[in-house]
Amino acid sequence: MELMAAAVGTKAPPVGGLAPDDDLPPEYWHALLADARADGANPGPGASGRALRLDQIPQHLLRVSCRRCGRTVEIQKVDAVRLYGPDAIWKDVGQRLLDNTCMSRTGRYEEDGCWPAYDVS
Repeated sequence: MELMAAAVGTKAPPVGGLAPDDDLPPEYWHALLADARADGANPGPGASGRALRLDQIPQHLLRVSCRRCGRTVEIQKVDAVRLYGPDAIWKDVGQRLLDNTCMSRTGRYEEDGCWPAYDVS
């Protein structure tokens, strides 16, 4: 405690930060470009998985759940392709699946509908 009390009175050396118009250090750019996701060649599951077309998804069971009411809708990939086509985006298909059976209708546009959480398994 005494060391901490003594350190309060001392003045720390000022640390120089970057100004808004300064260039970013080369280490930052190297780390950014060295990241495996930088080239965009391997879209993983997660947030980018919902932007995939149905024919790009390797899993056979697609699941979308509502964060609002907790309801979950599952569909096999072959059925989704048959109903919506192979070029349909999974995000749009999942939203349509939830909207077709939505139980939370208030009449107000801002509050209507389900809040999707996409999952592929």
